[in-house]
Amino acid sequence: MRGVAVLAIALTGTLSLVGCAKDTGGNNASGTGGKGCQLAPKPPAAPAATSSSNAGPKVDASTLRIGLAYDIGGRGDASFNDAAAAGLDQAIAQLGVKKENTKELTASPSESEDAKQSRLRQLAGEGYNPVVTIGFAYADALAAVAPQFPNTRFAIVDGSASAPNVTPLGFAEQEGSFLAGVIAAYKSRSCVVGFVGGVNVPLIQKFQAGFEQGAKTAAPGIKVISQYISTAGDNTGFQDPTRGNVIAKGEISSGADVIYHAAGASGKGVFDAAKESGVKAIGVDSDQYNQPTVAQDKDVIISSALKRVDLAVFDYIRAVAANDLGSLPKVFDLKVDGVGYATSGGKIDDIRDVLEGYKAEIVQGRITVKDKLTG
Repeated sequence: MRGVAVLAIALTGTLSLVGCAKDTGGNNASGTGGKGCQLAPKPPAAPAATSSSNAGPKVDASTLRIGLAYDIGGRGDASFNDAAAAGLDQAIAQLGVKKENTKELTASPSESEDAKQSRLRQLAGEGYNPVVTIGFAYADALAAVAPQFPNTRFAIVDGSASAPNVTPLGFAEQEGSFLAGVIAAYKSRSCVVGFVGGVNVPLIQKFQAGFEQGAKTAAPGIKVISQYISTAGDNTGFQDPTRGNVIAKGEISSGADVIYHAAGASGKGVFDAAKESGVKAIGVDSDQYNQPTVAQDKDVIISSALKRVDLAVFDYIRAVAANDLGSLPKVFDLKVDGVGYATSGGKIDDIRDVLEGYKAEIVQGRITVKDKLTG
């Protein structure tokens, strides 16, 4: 049934091989046997604090009516949308937002731009203000709708729209993914690791670029296999666990023993493949070790590259309530804990000093993480 789709993936997926496939008999820190990679010297120890977070004064958001427009998958995707939902839930718990004054709507796979515009008009027309759109797929719809509701404040995660009432909420995804690459390098025994992207677009390429750079920095001889579920324009790659499973198994059959995904709900298929094959996996966006929808695979999830969409949504709601949008960071990066890595399960406790060392190098500007792939 999936044969045609699988063949199309094989023909159209982006495959990137970085480094070489040799075993170098190095100092792998996983403690699970095998030779692993020859690791680069550890970074300097991190200072006492490598990041800062300013919660600011308490505000009352009880009068706000908040609308959330999710990308495909919606609340319950165990990834990107769930992180946004957590930010709204935090605002309800801590800022006095009334649950009955919130509304959440979700995009459908392969829907038209008209459908997205209608969703935003519905929320704004019903008096929800602010309206937060989750995902770059809303950029065009927001550019059309926001000027029609000049008194409504909008925000967009991972996108922008040239209207004065739209606030972009952007992230340094490549920085968190760099640390995921370090984790993969330290935990691999084959010195081959994999990346599975949902849709081959610049945003997801940032995850790939950071992951490959982090892995190569930690282990210069490592081999990285990277492939995408769907091409630009086909957003079903974020919600197809079956195809995610097929691609992950292909990378595993090529020697990868740690797989990192940036594929939304398709990541469930990646985790299933990792468990079936006895290899390790790294999640994305949320702390996926603790996500109920992927609980059966939690034993293979060694970490997740955190993209704190929850923090961005919460901080935006707080800034609207305080009438202080200028307090928001220009980008949610490692400096403000807008990205990071998860430690649930204790599977990377033995390399925390290494990760904090690399984090400090990035925060202090000694390592610049590229957000685009290089040749």
